[in-house]
Amino acid sequence: MIKLVSAPIRGLFRFPLVQFAIVIGVILWLQAADDHSMFGRIFSGLDKLVTSTLELVSSILTVKSFTRSWLTFGFMIAYVYLAGSFLLWLARLAFGAAVDFAGRHNLLYLRSTIARERGIGAYRAWVPFERIRPAEVSQRDWEEAFAWPANNKPPYPPLRHRVLRSILFYAVAILVAAFLLQFFTPFPVLTWIVGWPTAKPP
Repeated sequence: MIKLVSAPIRGLFRFPLVQFAIVIGVILWLQAADDHSMFGRIFSGLDKLVTSTLELVSSILTVKSFTRSWLTFGFMIAYVYLAGSFLLWLARLAFGAAVDFAGRHNLLYLRSTIARERGIGAYRAWVPFERIRPAEVSQRDWEEAFAWPANNKPPYPPLRHRVLRSILFYAVAILVAAFLLQFFTPFPVLTWIVGWPTAKPP
């Protein structure tokens, strides 16, 4: 019932323009706070972080007044958006843990409701998987091979393996993009990266 009622609100908050307006509002609210208050200190730290990022970019590229203003605007929005996304992720984890606790201990007699809702979600996810099962393969063997192994371990690699694989994938993608920009565009990205540690700020 909570999900049904909150679905329009969640859909509204997923809209990019609404998220952009919220981020701008948060930045203006933090900026208007007193410098000695907690929110004022948060904005001071955000301002220092943006300044440090601009100095780092200035040591690699030539940044003039027009570009600096846009970079300041963009970095501040990006940092606030990332911080908000991280806080929402933590809130989602906490809410999920609270629901798990309520279902496990039958708090407020919610176990049946939670189990029914999650069972419906599991069935909806299971149906497309079952459609491609060959007729000669039993359902038990099919699920043990791809969905629910007999040893009760998840059928995907551990978190550290997935994180490492993602890091390697993005590193290779960035390296390929840098090579393409270096040799097929006027932007010598590799030259900038190699010369960055010894470059002096303008």
